[in-house]
Parts: sequence; C-alpha cells; structure tokens
Amino acid sequence: MQNHSSALSPCATIPPSDGQAEHSRFFQRLHRRYGQDLALLPPGAPTRATMEEAMAALRARGVDMASALRTVRQLVMERLIRLDCEARAPLGDITRAVTELAELALDHACRHAREELDSRHGAPQGPQGQPVQLWIIGMGKLGARELNVSSDIDLIYVYEHDGDTAGIEGGRGRISNHEYFARAVKAIYSLVGDTTEHGFVFRVDLALRPNGNSGPAAISLSALEEYLQVQGREWERFAWLKSRVVAPTSCIGSPEVQALRGVVLPFVFRRYLDYSVFDALRSLHRQIRDHAAKRSAGHPERANDVKLSRGGIREIEFTVQLLQVVRGGQFPELRRRPTLEALQRLAQAGLMPQETADAMARAYVFLRQVEHRIQYLDDQQTHVLPTRDDDLAWIASTMGYPDCCAFLHELDAHRELVAQEFDTLLGGNEKKQCSGGGCGGPKASAPPPPELESLLEQLPEDFRERVAEWRNNPRVANLRDEARARLFRIVQRTAQWLGEGRCSLEAAGRLTNWLEPLMRRESYLALLLERPPVHQQLLALLGAAKWPARYLLQHPGVIDELVGDTLMAERFVVADFERELAQRLKSLQSTGEDDDETLLNLLRRAQHAETFRTLARDVGGRITVEQVADDLSALADSVLRITTQWCWNRLKNRHREVPQFGIIGYGKLGGKELGYGSDLDIVFVFDDDDERAPEVYAAFVRKLINWLTVKTGEGDLYEIDTALRPNGNSGLLVTSFEAYANYQQQRGSNTAWTWEHQAMTRARFVLGSPELQARFDAVREAVITSARDASALKEEIVTMRERVRSAHPVPSGMFEVKHSPGGMVDAEFAVQYLVLSQSGAHPELRGNLGNIALLERAEQVGLLPAGVGHAAANAYRELRRVQHRARLDEAPTQVEPPALQAERDAVLALWQAVFGAGH
Repeated sequence: MQNHSSALSPCATIPPSDGQAEHSRFFQRLHRRYGQDLALLPPGAPTRATMEEAMAALRARGVDMASALRTVRQLVMERLIRLDCEARAPLGDITRAVTELAELALDHACRHAREELDSRHGAPQGPQGQPVQLWIIGMGKLGARELNVSSDIDLIYVYEHDGDTAGIEGGRGRISNHEYFARAVKAIYSLVGDTTEHGFVFRVDLALRPNGNSGPAAISLSALEEYLQVQGREWERFAWLKSRVVAPTSCIGSPEVQALRGVVLPFVFRRYLDYSVFDALRSLHRQIRDHAAKRSAGHPERANDVKLSRGGIREIEFTVQLLQVVRGGQFPELRRRPTLEALQRLAQAGLMPQETADAMARAYVFLRQVEHRIQYLDDQQTHVLPTRDDDLAWIASTMGYPDCCAFLHELDAHRELVAQEFDTLLGGNEKKQCSGGGCGGPKASAPPPPELESLLEQLPEDFRERVAEWRNNPRVANLRDEARARLFRIVQRTAQWLGEGRCSLEAAGRLTNWLEPLMRRESYLALLLERPPVHQQLLALLGAAKWPARYLLQHPGVIDELVGDTLMAERFVVADFERELAQRLKSLQSTGEDDDETLLNLLRRAQHAETFRTLARDVGGRITVEQVADDLSALADSVLRITTQWCWNRLKNRHREVPQFGIIGYGKLGGKELGYGSDLDIVFVFDDDDERAPEVYAAFVRKLINWLTVKTGEGDLYEIDTALRPNGNSGLLVTSFEAYANYQQQRGSNTAWTWEHQAMTRARFVLGSPELQARFDAVREAVITSARDASALKEEIVTMRERVRSAHPVPSGMFEVKHSPGGMVDAEFAVQYLVLSQSGAHPELRGNLGNIALLERAEQVGLLPAGVGHAAANAYRELRRVQHRARLDEAPTQVEPPALQAERDAVLALWQAVFGAGH
C-alpha cells in the first residue's frame, strides 16, 4: 500500500468552522465577482426549477444567453461548495445539481441554435416532409446523472433523418440536414463550451462520437446504426452503456427516441453471455494507466490521482460496467446507469457479495467527495491530491477527519480494496505486473498459442485423437485468430489437468463435443479462458454423466451459473426466482422491450438456469433424489404461476383483471416427483359465471400452452399432457370447475373411470385462488374416500397393472426398475389401492404425501404387516435412486439379478400383502 502522507506533508489540522467554504480560492473569486447575484438562487440545493428562475431573471435584465448560462453556472458552484463543505450534503445532491445544470444549458442552447438556423434555412425535413429531431446524447457521467463539479460533458449529436431543410421564402437558403445539424453543433458549443469573461458553462468533448475526432460532429440515426453494427468496437460498448438523451427536453419522452434505443441496446448488450469484453477492457485500462504513468513521470505528486491511479474511481466504474456488459443482455435489471445503483443490482443478482458491493459503494462516495474538494480549490479539472499542506488539511477537515493522516489512511484503505477487487475481476489469479500505485491488474500477455499440429503433439494419445478431428473442421478453420488462440489455450489447459488427474478422459472428450457447435459464440471460449474455476467445474459436470453433457449442449448459456460460489451451497428458492423475474420484466417494460418473443426467451433462460443449478447439485452429491424432485416440482409450479400471470395480462379479450382459473397437477407434477425433462400432466379449470368465460378461458389456455411448449432460440419449457381432463383428449381443453367436480364425483351420465380416480390420489391444486383450492381439496377428498367395492376395485387395478406391464415388455432374465414385477409401478398401484379403498376409514392416507410416506402410514395404521410397508418404502426410494442415476447417464434402467433383489422382494411382498396374489 502506498504511503500518501509521506509523499505529501506532515500531518496538519484545520479546525472545523462554519466558514470552511471560504478556504476555496474558487469560492473567493465567485464572491468577488458574483456576490450581488447570489440571491438569485433560493436557499437549499439548486434544482432545475430554481436554475430556470435565475436564468429568467438574468435574461429579463437583458443579459445575453451565453452570459446568463455562465452566470447561473457560477451561482450553482458557489452554492454547492458551501453545501458540500459546510453542510456535508449527500453526494447525490451535488451530482444531481451539476447534471441538471448541464441539461438546462444544453436545452436552452439547442433551442436557441435551432431557432436561429430555422430563421435562415427553414426547418430540416425527413423523407415525408416531417420535422426532424436532434438528440443530444449525454455519455459517461452526464448520461448516468453523476457529473462532478468540474466535469467536461461527453456528447454525441444524432439527428433523426437525412434530407434537406425547407428553406425560406420560396426555398431560398435551403441546405442539407447534415450541414444544418453541423452548424447547430457549432452554435451549441459556442453557447456552452466557449470561454468568455464569465468562463464557460461546461467543457465539451465529442471524442466518443463515431470515428472519434475525425468523424462528423452530428450523425444521422441510420449512419449511427450502420457504424455500431459494422465498426463499433468493444470499448465503445462501455461508452454507450451510460448513454442517455439529455436534450432538448421536448424530445426526451417522444416515441421517436425508441428508435435510438433500439439501435443502442443490441450494440451494448449481447444476447449471450459476453466474456469477450475482458480483453477489450484490459487494453483500455492499460492505456489509461500508461497515460497516467507518463503524466506522473518526474512528478510523483501526480500519482495521487483519485480517479485514474490504482484503486481510483475509474476502477470502480470499470468493475461495474464490465459485469453489466457481460451479463446485461440476459439480465436487463442490471442495465442501470448510475454506478451506486448498478452496484446494488449486481449484488442482488449474485454477481458480487453484498458486503463487497457496500464496500465499493462507500469507496466510490468517498473518492467522489474527495474529487469534488480537489476541484473546489481552483475550479480546475483535476483529480490529483494537492501538495500544499493547508489545502490537504482543508480537504481532510471538510471530510470530517481531525487531520490529514487520518484522512490519508482512510483513502489508502478504500483504494486498496478497490484495486484488489478490480485486479481479481480483470486479472483472475494472475500475479500483478508491478507493485505500488502505478499499475497492476491486467494479466501478463500470454505466450502465443501453438498451431494445431504442434498442439496435438502436446496432448495425451487418446485426447489427441479426438482433437485431431478438428484438422478438417471448417468451424475451426474459420475462427478469427483471437478465438482460435482461446480455443487452443483451453485445450492445452484441459490436457494439463488430464495429465494431473484433475479431470477424466471422458470429460475432456465431451468438452470437445460441447465446444464444436459453439465456436461461433466466441464469448463462451472467452468465459472458459477467463474463469479457470468455471472450466474446471464444467469438466466435472461433463464427466459425471451423459445427460448433463446433453443439457449443456442444448442450453450452453447455463454455464454462466458456474460463475460464483453459491451454486453448490443453495437450493431453489421460489420467492427469489419470482422476484428476479418480476424485476427483469419491469426492466424490459421500462425500455419497451417486453414483446412476446423476449418474454418467452426470458422464461426459458431462467428455467434452464434453475434446472442446471439443481442438476449441478445433484451430480455433485449435494442433494438427494427426493430433494431434486422437490426442487424441480417447485420450479414447475413457479413457472406455471408466472406464465399464467404474464399470458393473462397480455390476453386481448380478457374480461377481468384477475382470472378465476385454476391448474390441477397430476402424475409426477401432482406428486412432486418431477425429474429432468418430465412432462406436466395438467387439467385446466375455471370458476367464472360470466357468459364470455368459456370462450375467454379457451383462448387463454391455448395461449398458455403455446407459451409453455413453443420452441424458441432458447429451447422450450415443458411438454404439456392434458389427457387426464374430463373425457380425455376428446374433452374440452378447459372445463368449468362445476363440470369437473360432477365428472369426478360420479354425478350425471358422464363420469370418471377407476383409473382416473387412481390418478386423483396424486392430484394437487397447483395454481388458483384459495377459495378454488379449498373446493378442489374437498372434491379430491370426496373422490378418494367414497365407498367402493374392495374386491371389484382390486380386480380393476390388477387388470390395469397388467395392461401397463404388457405395454412395457422387459427382456427375459432382466429386472427393469419401473415396470418389472417388484418394480416401482407395483408399489405405486398398491398405494393407490390402499388410498382408494381405505382412506374413508383412515384419514392418515388422504394427504398427497408421496408413495414413501403413504407406505409408512399404511403400516402404522395396521393395513400392512409389520415391516412390509417400511421395507417397501425403502425399496421404492432405492429404485427411484437407481432409475434417476441411470437416466442421468442415459443408461438402461434394467439390471441383471441378483442386483436389486432385496428391493424387488420387498415390493413383491407389498403386492402380496395388498392384492393377495403374485405376478
């Protein structure tokens, strides 16, 4: 850690007083020159409204536009120095006032410039003769509403359409829109940026515009779009991240601005995870540090730059922006311009520990307040700590420190924290390139990767054979040099780990299979290279079983879930999942991106990510088969709830705000026993007397099923099976609850079959109002507890069991864990018989508790011989586990006896005890 105090001065102290602002030379000048005008601003923090009042008063005196704007700027600065240094105003009050001053100045300047140009050349016109808007886009701190008190303002001028002006008096004076807006930019600069006897309003920088200082001062929207698509560079995405139309005020909320947003958003935020920006940011940051090092060469005092030196403001901004650009395409709630707000969003999204975000926020506020005090001294655009003892002590005192030593110690602590976080993010675990305050962070340049043939020579034989297939792979041949370098480095690292025993040959081979179709998405290569722990976890998952490898091929974006430490430590939390999706929807609505396709993809990405998290915990041995089923079932419930709500809100013919509608789950969904890729057995009901209800809910259910099942670029959600609805596939897609109840309770001529009552034992109310749930629970209980002829029921269930078995033949001499005698289906049918025949007399069997719990209860109430229910429950649990593991590895669920003989015998004993006959 650099010792700032030793480079500057011994500790000095200034006693705090109400007149601390008066130490500022800038403050003193303002009072000498503008003392008689200070009353134009009312007490309190300056606002846009009070600045407008001061502006109007000056103009009423006959002060010209340029002088009035500059005078208002000086009045605002005087007020902010006093508020900040004496009243300890919050940082947000200061930056908001400076931002509103910039917006006011640009609005006045733009309107003034256009009025003059229109009077000489007529208004600019679009292709259909329509008016053409000019948008002044604020970048950086202006865009984020966090300008400092001596900021320059980074601007880009964009006009809506090419064309010509209308001309005046028969077309005289007509010029092209391009020339018109170039002149407008010059006039605006003159009003805002020129230095006069009253100084300037803001220094103006146009270097961020397309093609930089060699590009036109103003650019058409179509030219901007073409530039960003064809020539836009990675670093420009960071610049456009905070972009915002700041003037003229009349255009900010106009529908036309949506067209600009539609050009910028896809450029800044990519659809897929985007770790390719790491190198771009490293390069940009290296240039900034090199520039800072050159500036301070021979001037050690310049190394104490609170913005550009190691651990400074810029590194906080880069840390935040990097995570935003990488993840903002998929997580729109991260698209927040202000740094402090974005930090909290990153923490909420799990991309940064909350304590780190809070510490970075404290550092940011501290450093920005120091920056302001540096600039208050002489109104200079500098971020370097002063070398004069009295100036440094004044900064310490206005920050609330007794002397400069305490202040510098705090400054060091904040900068060290920021630097460590930045180096960790940008440089991984690499060693810093140099120590002290001048550099560090960016990775050392790696040696050039080998060509394919020399790479193959470095690989173990079995792995080499697989990678050698890339010789004739056009995807590899067509990769950019940078992407090919990343690919080969990933292979080198995999081979190294293979040799060290840190991954299996099977995992390495599956990695190459996974990489091949994804080579066009270079950001995945960048992610694996940037994050060795992600690469390692990916190999562990690929080596664990075949199904995870297939899932990763279908949904490659889910590997981003391997970033961070929480994957294996947590389980699915419904409230968190639904809150995040609600937040994401709100963010999309705020930018007008909430179209059906975007929401469909949003749901799919979220569901795939949660499924993958469960899968990772599963193959990692962190959760049991029962917990996997619980989490996947809770996820399905949640997705159904969200999709139902979103679809209803977007249904054109909906007749009420909240649907009187319910979803009943059967089978694995009803029993909370879902596996990976399970279908959802569902029945849709409504309880609505409105005459339009049947038509409305039929349209609604068709839309809902489409949202759940349609395949988009992100895949699908679930297959939906509605065969258990009344009258099966020939029945209505959605039924009134009354008709459903009558059907199930044998009322009328159209009634349910016994197999449908078997299914009712596992039915569960998934979604709908509490009142409708209570009515469903009553119907279910009435159905399963109704009096039945036990022998007739037994005969029907045994007959049904034979039908199921004949539909799933098993090779002779093999035991199939689900369908063979003594398998899972036997246990399930036995439980269904016990529930339907005995729950009237035994309330303990009425709950939808799952087969294992019901077997235990049946034994406890004396319906099974001692030990039989318990043994069958344990056997069923083990059969489920074996089936689950086999499916994960896409292996047969058949075993050769004597494997699982004890489990088979336990289930056969249960069958014998319940049905009194063997198979």
